[in-house]
Amino acid sequence: EVPLVESGGGLVQAGGSLRLSCAASGVTLNDQSVGWFRQTPGKKREAVSTITRDRSTYYSDSVKGRFTISSDSAKNTIYLQMDNLKPEDTAMYYCAADPFPLRGLGVVDDFAHWGPGTRVTVSS
Repeated sequence: EVPLVESGGGLVQAGGSLRLSCAASGVTLNDQSVGWFRQTPGKKREAVSTITRDRSTYYSDSVKGRFTISSDSAKNTIYLQMDNLKPEDTAMYYCAADPFPLRGLGVVDDFAHWGPGTRVTVSS
């Protein structure tokens, strides 16, 4: 089991920014593919952004150009910088990790370990 904890969610107005953090204990995130997913009630969990073990980054079309995923190896943390937020970005955001060297954004089944989530609400 890889304990993951997300933080940084909150309420923001449209056009604003938030930075989500995904911290891990007991494992080095640099050795994992790490993804950010989001989910709204009644909908499937969707991939937002992934950073793979070789540090390649991938984004869904809906967030490309607005979100940036990055890693801080010293803090063993993965970040998701979210700029120009829109009301449709409102969701519960989850980080997920897996040691498999993903190539691409990935899907839910590609990740073995999940955090409890952090809520993001964007008001119009």
